[in-house]
Amino acid sequence: MAIRIGVQLHPQHCTYPEFIEAVEGCDRLGVDTLWTWDHFYPLYGEEGAPMADVPPVDSPRRGDHFEAWTLLTAMACRTTRAEIGLLVGCNSYRNPHLVADMARTVDHISNGRLILGLGSGWFERDYQEYGYEFGTAAWRLKQLGENLPIIQERLKRLTPQPIRNPLPIMIGGGGEKVTLKLVARHAHLWNGFGPPENFAHKNKILDQWCAEVGRNPREVERTVGIMRPDDLDKLDDYVAAGAEHIILMLGWPFPLAAVQKLLEWRASRMVRA
Repeated sequence: MAIRIGVQLHPQHCTYPEFIEAVEGCDRLGVDTLWTWDHFYPLYGEEGAPMADVPPVDSPRRGDHFEAWTLLTAMACRTTRAEIGLLVGCNSYRNPHLVADMARTVDHISNGRLILGLGSGWFERDYQEYGYEFGTAAWRLKQLGENLPIIQERLKRLTPQPIRNPLPIMIGGGGEKVTLKLVARHAHLWNGFGPPENFAHKNKILDQWCAEVGRNPREVERTVGIMRPDDLDKLDDYVAAGAEHIILMLGWPFPLAAVQKLLEWRASRMVRA
């Protein structure tokens, strides 16, 4: 089976033309999936400054940023082949019925290329500044678990139906007691992170939850997000750990040469096979 290649573009510290130029460039290069994240403020500085909940006044994390679902609609209009989605959408920010309707609509705009990415949320500043209840990590996971069936039920009731039916759902996160159980119950894709040994461990836990809930584990596509430069030297290790879909996470100025390197690795691997 050919490994799928994706790219997540971070909508911070850039202009809209710069962002959409990268979107179009990735689509032309032939990636399988294109993603952006669901936040309201930058997560890190232009020089890779570490994340913090309350940035200082002069922090680059007070820089330019764009909203996710609006960008996703633009991505649907400006691409022709790649599947698109949020990696991942925050469950806390929108009514679940509305999320289902937005997803169905973008699915039609993209001619059936949307993946509905969902997660419980974690970035406290977004919650504080936009007036959402932050609560605890356990409470946010509980809310996600309650909203997933609501979203799936609303999708069944919408007219017209999504072009892809069922609409594929991705859940991101590696929590072994709750998150991966939700993946086994509801998701078509799971997104985890490295290093490879961590991904392999989480992958096995997900298989166990699939067995527990009576789900064929092959029904859940295993995706891994990579962002460290040395991750590009560990691609075969990620595949050995169970990755079926590798997603390169890029910030401005969006170095598409790294995307090309990832695609060339896949091509060489297919030749070796």
